[in-house]
Amino acid sequence: MDLKQKYQDVLTFGEKLGVAGGGSKEEGGKIKMWGTAKYSYDKNRLWDKIKTIQGWENEVAADIKIANTDIYGVYTVKAGDTLSKLAKDFLGSANSYMDIFNLNKDQLTDPDKIKVGQELKIPNRKA
Repeated sequence: MDLKQKYQDVLTFGEKLGVAGGGSKEEGGKIKMWGTAKYSYDKNRLWDKIKTIQGWENEVAADIKIANTDIYGVYTVKAGDTLSKLAKDFLGSANSYMDIFNLNKDQLTDPDKIKVGQELKIPNRKA
């Protein structure tokens, strides 16, 4: 199996994420990938996908840039999610849930009420 085939799921995932100007080529025993992700969250999810493939450390050279750095990204709410859970996962502290709430006041009126399928903006972690 050539590297392009081996990493096809990653390339397809990049397209699904909307990575712009993306491409890939095999060269010197590596697959080189490039493109611009919308947000850091998308870039990290792409890297997480790459890291699921055995041998990636020696086979991948990826240059993924980020288009928007004003927020970490946009997350689609799933069953069982709460703002506290999202704050812990993305911001490192469940107590930061109001940071997510305040960023999404255009669609949220109560921090205890989020709905499956809502697309919430996730703020960048505070330094």
